[in-house]
Amino acid sequence: MKTVPLVHTRLGLVSNYPTVIWAALFSGLLFCLPVQAQQHGRGHGGGRMAAVKLVGKVVDAATGEPLAYTSVAVLALPDSALVSGTLTDDHGAFELEASPGTYLIQIDFLGYAQLQHGPVRVTPDLQVLNLGKLALAASAHTLDEVEVRAERSTMQITLDKRVFNVGKDLASQGGNAADILDNVPSVQVDVEGNVSLRGSESVRILVDGKPSSLIGVGDASGLRQIPANLIDRVEVITNPSARYEAQGMTGIINIVLRKERRKGINGSVDLNAGVPTNLGAAFNLNFRRKYFNLFGSYGYGLRKGPGNGSRYQEFYQGDTTWILQQQREHERGDLYHSFRFGSDFFLSPQDVLTASLTARLSKQDNEATVWYNDFLNTLDQPTGRSTRTEVQDEDEQNLDWSLDYEHQFPQKDHKLTARLSYESSEEFELSDYRETFFDGQGNPSGMPDLLQRSSSDQLNRRWLAQADYVKPIGKEGRFEAGWRSTWRRIGNDYLVEELRDEDWVSLVGLSNDFRYDEIIHAAYAMAGNKTGRFSWQLGLRYEYSDVRTELVQTGEVNHRKYPGLFPTAHFTWELSNEHALQLSYSRRLRRPRFYFLNPFLSFSDARNFHTGNPDLDPEYTHSFELGYIRYLPKGTLTSSVYYRHATGVIQRIRTINEEGITISRPENLATEDAFGLELTGSYNPFKWWRNDMDFNLFYARTDGTNLGENFRAETVSWFTRYTTRLKWQETDFQIRFNYRAPRNTTQGRNKALWYMDLAISRDLLKKKATLTLSARDLFNTRKWRYLTEGDNFYQEGSFQWRVRSITLSLNYRINQDKRRSHRRGGYHGEGMEDMGF
Repeated sequence: MKTVPLVHTRLGLVSNYPTVIWAALFSGLLFCLPVQAQQHGRGHGGGRMAAVKLVGKVVDAATGEPLAYTSVAVLALPDSALVSGTLTDDHGAFELEASPGTYLIQIDFLGYAQLQHGPVRVTPDLQVLNLGKLALAASAHTLDEVEVRAERSTMQITLDKRVFNVGKDLASQGGNAADILDNVPSVQVDVEGNVSLRGSESVRILVDGKPSSLIGVGDASGLRQIPANLIDRVEVITNPSARYEAQGMTGIINIVLRKERRKGINGSVDLNAGVPTNLGAAFNLNFRRKYFNLFGSYGYGLRKGPGNGSRYQEFYQGDTTWILQQQREHERGDLYHSFRFGSDFFLSPQDVLTASLTARLSKQDNEATVWYNDFLNTLDQPTGRSTRTEVQDEDEQNLDWSLDYEHQFPQKDHKLTARLSYESSEEFELSDYRETFFDGQGNPSGMPDLLQRSSSDQLNRRWLAQADYVKPIGKEGRFEAGWRSTWRRIGNDYLVEELRDEDWVSLVGLSNDFRYDEIIHAAYAMAGNKTGRFSWQLGLRYEYSDVRTELVQTGEVNHRKYPGLFPTAHFTWELSNEHALQLSYSRRLRRPRFYFLNPFLSFSDARNFHTGNPDLDPEYTHSFELGYIRYLPKGTLTSSVYYRHATGVIQRIRTINEEGITISRPENLATEDAFGLELTGSYNPFKWWRNDMDFNLFYARTDGTNLGENFRAETVSWFTRYTTRLKWQETDFQIRFNYRAPRNTTQGRNKALWYMDLAISRDLLKKKATLTLSARDLFNTRKWRYLTEGDNFYQEGSFQWRVRSITLSLNYRINQDKRRSHRRGGYHGEGMEDMGF
C-alpha cells in the first residue's frame, strides 16, 4: 500500500524565536532585580545635614511578637508629605533618618489596622531618637472579608463575593481545577467540563486576576490540567463593578494560585496516587528576605480517564424512521509538567514590583471506540452495524508571564497599579480513524475498512496591558479609574483526509485554515462614598471590541466592531453589626469564544459533528441583584434575589441533515429572562463540626422564535450542595452531596443528576503532614442524561466523562503551620480586589 505521511505544517502567524527571546530576557530579569531592589531600598535620608536617626520596633498588640517587613513611613506635619520610609527587619526593628522637625510615624501591615504615632518632635540636639515598641492591632472584621474561626474556613461569604479556600477542602486533594470549581458555591461543572454560574455557562474565568493560557482557548480541557495542589483559593463575584472587564454574563471566577510571603524559607510537598491511574507530585517553595520574595512551584501529573456514553436516535423521512443505537467508550491519558517562578521586589516601602512566569508542557494519548447499530422503522429490522476507533496524540505548550507594579501613596489606600502580561499556547493534534462495517446480523459486510485521519495545529497569542488608580476622598469616599487593552491572535489549521485508492484525499467542507484576531480597549471610572450606615458606588465602563475572523482557503472574512457602555451601581445598607443589605446592577456582555466561531472542530464521531458559527453576535445582559447577609455567632447566612435579561442569547442548536448526521452549532436566540433565589450559608455548632450549604432556585424563559416557533422554553429548576466536616483528635471526615434537578432546554430536557464525595484525613509528624483518602463520585452516578427533539428527530442519551475515582494524597509542610491565617505583609495584588480590572 502506498502511504503518504501527514505533513505537520506550523502556523506562520508568529515565529517561535520571539517567544524564546522573551522567556530568556524575562528569566534574566527575575535574577537581576533583587540586587537592584536592595540598592534602592537603602539609604533614605543619607547625606542630609543634621540628620537624626529614628529607631523602634513594631510588634503585634495581642501577642507582643515582632512583625517583620512592616512598612514604616515618616510624614511631615502639617501636610503629611512623605519624608522617608523603610521596612522592618526580621526582628521587627526599623531604622531611618529625618531632619529636625515635627512628624507623624505611619505604620501599615496587611491584616492590621493602620497605626499613626505622633506627633514626634525631632530636635537638633538629638543623635538618636528611640520610639520604643509600636504595637499594631489586628483589623476588626468587615464586610470585605469575614472569617468565623482563626483557622481559615473552607468558604468565606460576603454580600458580593464567595471565597473557596482549597487547602481546607478534603475532597479537592489530588484533583484538578475542574474538580475544585465543582465544589464552589453557585458554580457547577458538567460532565464535559463546561463551567456554569447560577445555571448559565456565560461566566468569565481568570487565573490570578487575568486571562491565562493555562485554561486554554476553551475552558473545559485546560481546567483539568491545573492540579488542585497548586491552587490557593477560588473567588466568585456574581455582579462585578466597572473595575472588572464586562465579559461574563453571570459573573467572574478567579483562580488564585498558591504563593507565600512569610519570612525565611517555607513551602510544601504534595504527592498523590489513585485509581483510575492518577499519579501526581507538586512542590511549592518560597524564600522571603527584607527586600525581595522569591516563589516557585513544580507540578507533575499522569492521569488515565475512562468514560462512556450512549445515544438512541430516531430520524424521520416521510413515512420512514431511521433508528440509531450508539455506544461509546473512551480513555483519555494526560501527562503534564507545570512550572511557576516569580519574585516580589520591594523597591521601597511604597513600591513593589512582581514578576512571574508560568509554563506547562502536556501530552495526551486518547483512545475511543464507537459502536453504531442501525435499524429501519423498528428495532426488529436491523440494517447494519459498524465500529469506529480513534487513536489521538496531542502535544500542548503553554507560557504565561506577567510584570506587576504597585505604588502606595502616603495616604492610606491611595495607590497606582499596573500590569503587563503575555500568554501563548501551541497545540498540535493527530488522529487516526478506522471504521469497520458489518451486516444487520453482525457478520462482516465485505466492505473495506474506512481509513481517515485529521490534524489540528493551533497557535494562540495574547498581550495585555492595564493600569488602575485608586484615590480615597474624605473619610469614606473613593475614586477609581483605569485602562486596559488586549491584543489576541489565534490560528487553527484543520485538515481531514481519507484514504482512497492508496492516496490520501482532503475532504472538502471539513478542512480549512481559520484565523481569529481580537483587539479590545477599555476604560472605566468609579466613585463611591458612605454616610452613616448607607454606602454607594457608581461606575461606568467603556469597551471597544474589534474582532476579525477569516477562513483562509475559501477567503470568507467576517469583521465586526462593537463599542459599548457598561454602567454599574452598588448600594449597601448596614442594618446593624450583624446584618447588611445590598442592591446592585451591571450591564454585561458575552463575546463568542473562538470555539464558537471556528466552523471546524471535531471529527471523532462520524455521526455527530460539533461546529462553530462565524456569524455569531455578542450576547448582552442587564443583571440586577438584591443580597442580604447576616453574621451569626456560629456562622454566616446570605440570601440573594437576582434577575437577568439577556439579548442575542448564545446556545447550541442541534439539527440532523439528510444523511442522518447530527450537527451541533451555536446560534443567537432572541432573549432570555431569568429570576432566581440563592441561599448560601455556613454553620459551625461545635468546634469539631462544620457545615456549608448553598441552594439555588431559578426560573428561566428563553425565546428563540427568531430561529423558529419551536425554539422556546420555560423551566423551573434548582440545584443544591451540602458539605459537612467532622473533626476528632487528629482526624477529619468530610461528606459532600450534590444534586441538580431536571431542567427544560430550548430543544428538550436535561435530566436530574446527583453524586456524593467522601474524604478522610489525618495529621502526621506533629502536624507537619496530612494524609488524605478521598473518593469522588462515590456511587458512580455523575452522568449527564438528556432528551432532545427537533422537527425531524428525537434523541435521548447519557454521557460520563470520568468514572468514580479514589485518591490517596500526602501533604508535607515546610516551616508552615496547618492553621494558617491570612497572608500578611508585602504586595497583595494576587486577588481580584487589586488587579481584577
